[in-house]
Formats: sequence, structure tokens, C-alpha cells
Amino acid sequence: MILNHDTAWNLVTEFTASESLRKHMLGVEAALAGYARLFGEDEDVWRFVGLVHDFDYEQWPDAEHHPFEGVKILRERGCPEVVLRAILSHADYTGVARESRLEKALYACDELSGFITAASLVRPSKSILDLEASSVKKRMKDKAFARAVNRDDIVRGAAELGLPLDEHIANVIGFMRAEADALGLRGTL
Repeated sequence: MILNHDTAWNLVTEFTASESLRKHMLGVEAALAGYARLFGEDEDVWRFVGLVHDFDYEQWPDAEHHPFEGVKILRERGCPEVVLRAILSHADYTGVARESRLEKALYACDELSGFITAASLVRPSKSILDLEASSVKKRMKDKAFARAVNRDDIVRGAAELGLPLDEHIANVIGFMRAEADALGLRGTL
């Protein structure tokens, strides 16, 4: 299996019809690509992981099946173990500990990228281009806002990645800004 955006996108479109779930995966891909560049890692592998980490979620949304079904499909298609481990490790209930920098980055970016998307869309501009980390942190204190997002996971993710929360939020905003059009986050700017 060739680990690149096109291969990953083909998997996403084969298994996921939901536009919002597709955009979530694109957001995580953008964040992981940015961290791959920052850390000097293989950007294609990190992009692939970010884009496919939830490709099975629409068909198997429960903890009994996700991400296990996706990993099974990827394994059958010849995906390397580094990708499978990363995907398994992004869900605490799988029992796969996050050890590698890739595994920690996926976990750190998963919930945060969704929260940043929500924070962008409630702005008057509906854009990530004028979103600041301080606005995201303020929104995190409002438990009614994006209530499905676990704030503890965001904080734990930054800590596992070894970054201060403010820096991690600013990094992910910046990485996602570079993909604002693909993410539908340019808004009116």
C-alpha cells in the first residue's frame, strides 16, 4: 500500500459519506502534516494516518468496532504496522499505549482539530484565518460549547506531545489555516 494522500482519500470516500466526518479527517491530516514538518518526520505517513484514522467510524461508530474494523481493513490491504498502531492508539479503550511521536500527535490533534473547527465556525467571519489560541482556550471553558469534545483529552494530548497547551493550540490553528479552503474554514475572509 502506498502511503499518500490519494490512497488515504480513496479509503475515506469508499467508507465515509458524511461531509463533516470527511472534513474532520482532513483537519487531522493538516495538523499531522504540520507536526511532521516541525518534527522532521515522514509527512506522507503522518498525512495518511491523520486522514484515515476515522475512516471506519461512520459504518462502525461504537467502541466495540471502531477503530478495530478500520485496522482490519487496512491490514488486509497491506498497511504497515506503524499506521495500524497509531490508529489503534488514538482511542484510549483499545488498550494500545501511545509510544511513538506519531501516536501521540494523532491523539493530541484528533479532538483539538474538531474543537478548532467548531470555534472557527461560530466566529462572525466563520473563518480559521482570524482565530487565535486565546479564543479557543476561552471556548474550552464553556462546557456547553462543542460539549461532545472532551477537554481533558485536549489537555492530555498536548502534555503527551510535550508541548504547552497554548503552543499546541496555536500550532494546530496554523497548520489548519494552510488548508482553510479544503476544510471549508476560509469563511468570509
